[in-house]
Amino acid sequence: MAPVDTAPPPAAATPEPPAQAAVKPPAPPPDPALVAMYASRADGERTLPAIDVTAFHRDLLRSRVDFPTAEAPGTVVIDTRGPFLYLVEPEGKATRYGIAIGREGFGWTGTGTIARRAQWPTWTPPPEMIARDPHLAKWKDGQPGGVTNPLGARALYINFGGADSGYRIHGTNTPKSIGWAASSGCFRMLNQDVIDLYDRVRMGAKVVVL
Repeated sequence: MAPVDTAPPPAAATPEPPAQAAVKPPAPPPDPALVAMYASRADGERTLPAIDVTAFHRDLLRSRVDFPTAEAPGTVVIDTRGPFLYLVEPEGKATRYGIAIGREGFGWTGTGTIARRAQWPTWTPPPEMIARDPHLAKWKDGQPGGVTNPLGARALYINFGGADSGYRIHGTNTPKSIGWAASSGCFRMLNQDVIDLYDRVRMGAKVVVL
């Protein structure tokens, strides 16, 4: 009989070496000046929690920037597209702060004035807010100021034409909301930032919301 040709047995598949796990380079250490700016500190009888600056884009943290504008120094300009709040300074400069703005259906633009300033303010949800979120009814007579209060460490109250607009520039108990459209029309700031703004803004200051 003629020999029967047989194919050689298939070669065993050579396993490929496992791909090396992608190793991300370590993040650079945060700027010590920023860490100090947002560190925990005493504020009267209360203590401000520290802010983890690595959790925020650098642009959302306080900085002094070029800001050419026709508005006078001392004016508060809010750019809802940023979202940023600018405190206008002389010589084309401003201090810029990251903020949270009104969520869809609650945003607004216009001009007002700062008519009241408060430290560790009481928060009283308006009836329409309680109607949307009934569990807030427990605060219908006001939630005392403190680190769990939605207004945070300071509040600046905006008037329209001499009447309370209902809108505030204030601190927050939810720092992770900064940079987002998250409020009912007020402007939230990190507590360390709203204290800085409060110490620098005068009564009657103009507020421009773009």
